[in-house]
Amino acid sequence: MPKNTTVSARIDEKLKARAEKVMRQLGVSTTDVITMLYHQIVLRQGIPFDVKVPNAETRRAMRELEAGKGEVHTGSTAELFDKIIGSRK
Repeated sequence: MPKNTTVSARIDEKLKARAEKVMRQLGVSTTDVITMLYHQIVLRQGIPFDVKVPNAETRRAMRELEAGKGEVHTGSTAELFDKIIGSRK
């Protein structure tokens, strides 16, 4: 398909920079990602991920993170689960 139209959006500068860093690591451009998103919207006849109103606990956690608080976890998901629920071994 020829690319013959433009999509324009205003987003947070820091979010844009973080997303572009990930996209560079993946070897895709912003245009590629937007095109993939649009294809998925058409194929699924909707947004290709859950979009829900966050519950009170999630909103509280989001405010906490926006304020620079909260816990930061490093390592793998498996290591985090082991820390939270104990070793699976």
